[in-house]
Amino acid sequence: MAAAQNTIVTHHADGTSSTEVVDWTAEETAAHAAADAIAWKSARESAYAELNQFEMQYDDQEDGTTTWVDAIAAIKVAHPKP
Repeated sequence: MAAAQNTIVTHHADGTSSTEVVDWTAEETAAHAAADAIAWKSARESAYAELNQFEMQYDDQEDGTTTWVDAIAAIKVAHPKP
């Protein structure tokens, strides 16, 4: 089986970008696809970890607000499932 050609775009700190075309084997292509398929999950987990969720839930209950629900919804919009 022929290797798939894939384009890698690298964004540099100085604002420039470089493009490279690489040949991946079927196994490498599958590995990259698998990693991309779950990338949203780690992004969400990282965002969730930054919240003080228990305090937000308590404050919402005391104040009658929806701060916690709104924060979770915003994270899900920012990092949607594929």
